[in-house]
Amino acid sequence: MKRITIIAGLLLSATLPATAPAHPPIAADAAAASFEQDRADILAMAGNYKVRFDMQESTRWDAGYTPLAAKTSGGHEVVRVIEDRGRKIMLQHLLVIEHEGKTHIIKHWRQDWQYEPARVLVYSDRNKWLWEDVPERMRTGRWSQTVYQVDDSPRYGGWGQFETQGGIRRWRSNWTWRPLARRDAVRGPVYDRYYAINRHQPTPDGWIHWQDNIKMGTKDGKLVPIVQEYVLNTYSKYDQYDVKAADDYWAATKDYWAAVRAAWDRVAAAKGGIAIDEKADTGTVISGRLLEIADEVQDGKLTTARAIAEATKLIEANTRKI
Repeated sequence: MKRITIIAGLLLSATLPATAPAHPPIAADAAAASFEQDRADILAMAGNYKVRFDMQESTRWDAGYTPLAAKTSGGHEVVRVIEDRGRKIMLQHLLVIEHEGKTHIIKHWRQDWQYEPARVLVYSDRNKWLWEDVPERMRTGRWSQTVYQVDDSPRYGGWGQFETQGGIRRWRSNWTWRPLARRDAVRGPVYDRYYAINRHQPTPDGWIHWQDNIKMGTKDGKLVPIVQEYVLNTYSKYDQYDVKAADDYWAATKDYWAAVRAAWDRVAAAKGGIAIDEKADTGTVISGRLLEIADEVQDGKLTTARAIAEATKLIEANTRKI
């Protein structure tokens, strides 16, 4: 018990704000030399994939907690570049699911990459995301990655750098706070957020997203570590499924989703961030309807203009000023 208490104390003392330097500053000439390779590695994540999700709670930090058994799942996922401005790249993920002879498309997560960002929208606390400045001396040569949920509301953000270690090139984030994934949230666990490092690495067959998560919970009014989790998401190039269905969905709904992204951006700028209630099984309280609207656009039941008007009202009405 004494050893567990010491470990927990050390972890909490290391729980620094997301702006804590992961590495020393990068020299301007080194940053310029790697910029195009950085872009190439980000853009290379686009494609058609078979995905495997490996999740394992490995080490308990709370003596009273029993780690869950390892879990694996998978599916087919299409990743498309939906914006490339040179210093900013957006990648949209779309799940392709076959069920009872029919293909279903689920708009999945989105990742935005920004070169040398001045600030990042980060998870702050339950139902709240705030702008956080990146220290000026830590901007040169670095990229932020902001991850968005299925309805384009924020999930987490962080910044880091591309580096080569042991002959393997990867992007590594700083320590970032994240809300629970739905796979955990629906269980009503004793932890309520993650403190994590993310890594993205190209492979001969695609790429991997490797997460190192400390699952944190509140005890006696303080955040304490509960259990360590390792997540390895493997994206292997594969197109023997209905890729066209994903592209058709995006072609029909991309203007709607562009307007939804713009609406979230306006709220984040005007209200000092994003504050919106969430549910364990759906994400934000408006997530279900925003996704339904997209389906109605694709099915021709709703014009894009009317869809945008409804979505904009939902986002404005359900967000609060920070």
